[in-house]
Amino acid sequence: MIEIYHLYKQYSKDVLALKDLNMVIDRGEFVFLVGASGAGKSTLLKLLLREISPTRGNIKIFGKDVTRLKKREVPLYRRNVGMVFQDCRLLEDRNVFENIAFALRVIGASPREIRKRVPFTLELVGLKNKVFKKPNELSGGEQQRVALARAIVNRPSLVIADEPTGNLDPETSMNIINLLQEINIRGTTVLVATHAKNIVDYYQKRVVVLEKGRLISDQERGVYFNAD
Repeated sequence: MIEIYHLYKQYSKDVLALKDLNMVIDRGEFVFLVGASGAGKSTLLKLLLREISPTRGNIKIFGKDVTRLKKREVPLYRRNVGMVFQDCRLLEDRNVFENIAFALRVIGASPREIRKRVPFTLELVGLKNKVFKKPNELSGGEQQRVALARAIVNRPSLVIADEPTGNLDPETSMNIINLLQEINIRGTTVLVATHAKNIVDYYQKRVVVLEKGRLISDQERGVYFNAD
């Protein structure tokens, strides 16, 4: 699913964000990506999304080298990747249904398909009664569930979540991870970047640790690891 070989990302002469990173994530895995601020987590996620390009190295996803994608090929590639951001990035002037439907409209889904898939996805994340609410009428946890619904409504093969519980209380955080786990059980590969030690330790999934741009630990059924 994800194959990373000898990956480097240098932003400037003095800033080397990733150094000779090698990693393979198989289809259907659930992986926590951890590390202190500045470890390279955000850079890696941007590379996986093809927001930026590496200085050296290769990233293969779905068997295709995304580092070699042409600009016009990137939108098609991203249809198979669902992204959940810490700040949700919802459209404030649109209700819950419209926020999720937007992700389908941009790929040319028919009105009939939208009417079918949006309610199903909302029920999956427990928001079927919030269809007509605007983002400012929702709690932080509900907003994050809308963001998650938007990320999975296209039925992507891979979901990447960047600190999805960073602004949430402990109970709501666990609910979000439980939803990601349910999605994973249905067959979607899930990669979660997080600082939440309690969550990582509780779920004991595969844990990949970055430190100063290098992979320093990769454990099956691991726990949070901080070299400091």
